[in-house]
Amino acid sequence: MSNFADIIGLAKNTIQNLVGFSYTLLPILLTLMMTTGNIVSASAVQPILLFLITFIGNMITTFLLPLILIGTALSIISKVSDKVQIDKLAKYFKSSVVWVLGIVLTIFVGVLSLEGSLTSSVDGVTAKTAKAAVSNFIPVVGKILGDAVDTVIGCSNILKNAVGIVGVIVVIGICIIPIIKLSILTLTYYITSALCQPIADDKIVSLLSSMGDTFKVLLAMLISVSVMLMIGITLVIKISNSGLMYR
Repeated sequence: MSNFADIIGLAKNTIQNLVGFSYTLLPILLTLMMTTGNIVSASAVQPILLFLITFIGNMITTFLLPLILIGTALSIISKVSDKVQIDKLAKYFKSSVVWVLGIVLTIFVGVLSLEGSLTSSVDGVTAKTAKAAVSNFIPVVGKILGDAVDTVIGCSNILKNAVGIVGVIVVIGICIIPIIKLSILTLTYYITSALCQPIADDKIVSLLSSMGDTFKVLLAMLISVSVMLMIGITLVIKISNSGLMYR
């Protein structure tokens, strides 16, 4: 139970750190998107992206983590008591967390991809039209200005991609140690449960196995949030690059 309390705190702090870092990184990325001419994409994606990340982070810390706590408590009661058997309810809570995580991650990727596909084409056409207007209607220096704008946009795009790569590396750096700890702890409980089966009471073996299942759900939660943020960063980069491609 001491391990469980520490791991719950570790998972909660890691998720909060990941969400907090996204609040710093995403405005920078979206600002760089605007400098590459993706004004419509940045304006549309920013509120949706920040809302989804905030909503998912709050849902995990205020709803899913307490649900895991309840499921673990019910599982322990079932293993300790001979009269009260509520294993099925405990498994239902844990499986519900996994299903909710999967659905939320799918919605996140789907909404962001659809929104980005619609807006990047608009940005590409708008920027191409603006460049053509500058080149053709401004006398003498129009062509020079058009080429200069292309150069600035290309440099901004390189900078944006570099910031995105650094952001992904930082996300990995934030989550990698907690993920390793949870993986080792989950594996330890499963191995301990297997080794204790020939010599220990069935209740102890079941309890150890159940705690391993709980840590596995927490591990899935951490990995889901980390992957969600990495997908969000890479989709922002892809949306901007798609706008350049259309142009």
